[in-house]
Amino acid sequence: MQHVTPVTEPVPGLAATTPSVKPKGCTNLQLRQLTRRVSQRYDAEMAQIGLKTTQYSLLSYVVKLGPIRPADLAQAMELEPSTLTRNLKPLMDAGWVEMTAGVDGRSRLVCATAAGREKRSQAQRHWKCAQEHLNQTLGLERVQALHALIQESLALLASTESDTGAEHD
Repeated sequence: MQHVTPVTEPVPGLAATTPSVKPKGCTNLQLRQLTRRVSQRYDAEMAQIGLKTTQYSLLSYVVKLGPIRPADLAQAMELEPSTLTRNLKPLMDAGWVEMTAGVDGRSRLVCATAAGREKRSQAQRHWKCAQEHLNQTLGLERVQALHALIQESLALLASTESDTGAEHD
């Protein structure tokens, strides 16, 4: 893992801050509030076609990677196998995903059905609408700056966690 040095230059599109000024409020709370607001917009779009955002993500992974062993899918999505099994059930019940026989009698493969691929295509259009709404509301420059700040922060936090051995999800 590469070591990331904190950037002292301001992120483009964000106001410069003086190092002596401490942030006000709780960062965790502010991030949760932002995430909740953004998620509400995506959730509203997905609800129009009968999906939750988590279901759209799972369906997208299955379409992209499938047919795939459940253990490999769980690993790709960084989920516990029991969580994956629980999350697959509504997609299977809706007929969008199915479990088929693997290469041997004991293995199973998760794959999207034709209806599942169509549902994902429909969901992609709604997802794009949610993203475009966010881009319009915040402005493209702010969204790009937010993405840059998020990526930089994730890299810094990952390097800190790997240095201390404190990775938690």
